[in-house]
Amino acid sequence: MRDWLAIRARATPASTAVVDAASGRSTSYGDLDDEVEHLAGQLSAFGVGVDDHLGVLAETRPGFVRLVHAANRLGAVLVPLNVRLTARELDGTLDAADVDTLICTAETEPTATEAFDGPLATVDQPSEGARPLSTIDPESFELGSWTRDCTAALLATSGTTGGPKLVELTMGNLAASAAASSWRLGVLPDDRWYCTLPMYHMGGLAPVYRSVLYGTSVAVSTGSFDPEGSLAEMDRVGATATSLVPTMCRELLEADGEAVMASLRFVLVGGAPTPDSLVETAREADVSLYPSYGMTETSSQIATASPTQTREALGTVGSPLMFTRVTTVDSDDVPVEPGASGEIVVSGPTVTPGYYDDAEATEDAFGPHGFHTGDAGYRDESGKLWVLNRLTDRIITGGENVDPGEVVDVLRDYPDVEDAFVAGVPDDRFGQRVAALLVGPDSAEPVEQFARDRLAGFKIPRQWRLVDALPRTASGTVDRAAATLLLEEPDTAR
Repeated sequence: MRDWLAIRARATPASTAVVDAASGRSTSYGDLDDEVEHLAGQLSAFGVGVDDHLGVLAETRPGFVRLVHAANRLGAVLVPLNVRLTARELDGTLDAADVDTLICTAETEPTATEAFDGPLATVDQPSEGARPLSTIDPESFELGSWTRDCTAALLATSGTTGGPKLVELTMGNLAASAAASSWRLGVLPDDRWYCTLPMYHMGGLAPVYRSVLYGTSVAVSTGSFDPEGSLAEMDRVGATATSLVPTMCRELLEADGEAVMASLRFVLVGGAPTPDSLVETAREADVSLYPSYGMTETSSQIATASPTQTREALGTVGSPLMFTRVTTVDSDDVPVEPGASGEIVVSGPTVTPGYYDDAEATEDAFGPHGFHTGDAGYRDESGKLWVLNRLTDRIITGGENVDPGEVVDVLRDYPDVEDAFVAGVPDDRFGQRVAALLVGPDSAEPVEQFARDRLAGFKIPRQWRLVDALPRTASGTVDRAAATLLLEEPDTAR
């Protein structure tokens, strides 16, 4: 099977494929196909081939779309990397993902150069020694041959095991996710999905794959998220849909004086729990908000609620998508009755086959009913899903996953810190914020600066409290419930 873009370009070459949201410049599927062919030839000349792991350390931009399709055309595995990681963190992810070649931008080249000692190229003008792709003459290459079981991408996600886990997503996973999403949200010929989410997350990457299958267009923003700028771009390009994390959605609604959001056919919200207050605010603004529940491991959406469903049952994430089976089980993996809470377990064609090069993590994640999400919830009598809380310690802040164990390890490395505890506490804007208890230091400020040199900004605690000792159970382990209660009265909040 040829890559999806080649098939789409033959079918509808004149249809708009990509719009640069900043300039308004549009590219047809025929022209995009030519550009991707040229880029794939350059990557081939740089040494990228079938089954190679192609790392991309780049912000969301139209050029990212071309890299996604070029990897697909070459039969390479795309490894999108979080641009917010420090060189120390990036080095661990690159190693875990067995990245063969890394592509960066002007903004990410310094970090890429420090973290990676393999073949490094940039899509911009180099400043740190990366090879500019523009200087590479394309060469002919063997077309990649895909089956549904081929791994298309590896996406890093934080768990509770102290290191990155690489989620394998196959061509079949991505196709099934696109199909199921279309059956829930609908697809119209003039749909234009405004993409401002990071493309190193599934929420930002999914529209790139889906638009090719649908034959619709994607309008791609560039740079960091700015509410006023995003609203202007959506209006300029005639966007009909977008996907956001709750924090971004709230900021857009607060800044939307021209009712741009109300003109969209739908606003898909995910990556973190959608607060009831946000659903009500959107309803008052006549915005068609679709709260969703999903994971990287399920290629994005598991369940998505329509505005009608949220109006009838505020707080639900709706019913599971087509062909996605959701089971709630007790601690013995026995399904529970409707209305009874249990762990949410998912199976179906969108679910990952497992974690790359990590058989133990894969085995631990799957049971007789499918993939264990680590989330507690229940199905009501009508089949709607309600997500209650995390069963594991993972923190979700502003759509980013944080492993508290990783943060604790860094805090304990500071000379004056004798012990530390990290948890997520509720936050109206970010869903959760990272909070920490420290034993030993006289001030949290030098510890925070120490952590900033070693952790991505979203992992840095925004709330601190200095204590004489961590509360412990009779067996000597940290009493997590008591420690979390202590964080409700912080010494310092940022």
